[in-house]
Amino acid sequence: MTPYEQQKGRARRSPLDLASMRARVRRLTGDRRAVVLGAIIVAVALVIWLAMARSAAPPQAGRFRGMGPTPVAIATVDNGDVPVERSALGTVTPLATVTLRAQIAGRLVQVGFSEGQAVQAGDLLAQVDPRPYQFALDQSKGQLERDAAQLSNAEIDLQRYQTLVKQDSIQRQVLDTQVALVRQLKGTVQSDQANVDTAALNLNYTRIVAPVPGRVGLRQVDVGNYVTPGDANGVVVLTQTKPITVVFTLPEDDLPVLMPRLRSGAQLPVIAMDRSGKTKLGEGVVSAVDSQIDQTSGTVRIKAQFANDDETLFPNQFVNVKVIVDTRKDVPVISAAAVQRGAPGTFVWLVNEDKTVTARPVTLGVTSGDRIAVEQGLQKGDRIVIDGADRVKEGAPVLLPGETPPNFVPGQGNGAGGRQRREGGAPGAQNRGAPGSPPPLPAPGAQGPNATAPGAQTPTAQPAESGAPQQPGAERRRRRDGTPPADGSAAPASPAPAPAAPSGNRPQQ
Repeated sequence: MTPYEQQKGRARRSPLDLASMRARVRRLTGDRRAVVLGAIIVAVALVIWLAMARSAAPPQAGRFRGMGPTPVAIATVDNGDVPVERSALGTVTPLATVTLRAQIAGRLVQVGFSEGQAVQAGDLLAQVDPRPYQFALDQSKGQLERDAAQLSNAEIDLQRYQTLVKQDSIQRQVLDTQVALVRQLKGTVQSDQANVDTAALNLNYTRIVAPVPGRVGLRQVDVGNYVTPGDANGVVVLTQTKPITVVFTLPEDDLPVLMPRLRSGAQLPVIAMDRSGKTKLGEGVVSAVDSQIDQTSGTVRIKAQFANDDETLFPNQFVNVKVIVDTRKDVPVISAAAVQRGAPGTFVWLVNEDKTVTARPVTLGVTSGDRIAVEQGLQKGDRIVIDGADRVKEGAPVLLPGETPPNFVPGQGNGAGGRQRREGGAPGAQNRGAPGSPPPLPAPGAQGPNATAPGAQTPTAQPAESGAPQQPGAERRRRRDGTPPADGSAAPASPAPAPAAPSGNRPQQ
């Protein structure tokens, strides 16, 4: 029977055959759903099994997984001196700040300095018109000469009167009057001498000189102005910068450590840093401690003196201060990078003789920058990890600096990716057919070259034996193509509608 005749026979089937065919289709659809559900269950079970197998494998560290010993950087513990420091915020305070004002009234006729100039004690800075004061001095001296001459004449007369009284030639009253006159003239001469000194002092005040060495600021008054002692701004401000002091505060709890050292005569070093704390501005010593504690803040004021030869410390500048109150001598010292914190507390990774690491709990002492004193747990000569501590674990082997990693091949990658490339595989992929290696899992949502669309049935191969049951997919494909069964039996009835008559070469009836 030709395929065309088979199709015509299918079209003439009874309604009963169509009903039985629909029931069979429903049965096949239910079987397909069961197959899909079973496949999903098997896939989920496989994923869970692989996850459990991976979690049961011994964990390895970080990105060096599977590469053997973990490379780390180490340091050897050594003994040293660690200063006990106290930090504070201080203000640079000059030893002397002088506002130079005129001590007498007059016109300013000369300025003897440049703004910002460094001056020495006694240098002339300004000059007030001295002529009125010079004239006053000359007048006082003239008055003194006149009164001194009168005193001299009175003293001579007194000597005559004393002789005449002894000869009983004059009355005693005349002598007493002369004695009083001499005393009066002596007082006048003494007053005149004071007037001379006052005039000389006023004349000296016309010269404004530097009382201390230092640096002058900006000029406050110009030449030609009338200056008086009541001027608030004065002529210029002079600040002593060599030496200079820094005033800072420390908590009252530090006094039991600080004061015994000062009473013993120790010179406590003080380091002044800039605002960022990175640049050192100068070194000095503690010079004084205030006599009382500030009740509002619970701190005590301390003054330190600095030579300031390079003038890096500027008056009223805010600086960071470090006071070295004591020094811990000959103690184990480690870097701050080696300190780890976890469940055991504070610990370091100690490198053993067999090049494995052990977590060693330590008790830390004082800290100075990046250096930390160790009170307990380490001794001189111990080797500790300072870099790579996040990639090691208890008992893990480590690769020390300068050592060659195992299985090292010059010129080739020696990690996991390089090893797979040498074996012919892509990095991160497994070679197919490797003994004992499980097949790779497909990524979620990805489709391989042989994957089928969702809801489609996967075609199955025909059985080799004629009596073997045929798969539903093969049966449907055979019915669609009109191919007779392999055993030569007649094709079963199909509920499918008859296809349209093919065009072209139609077989003759």
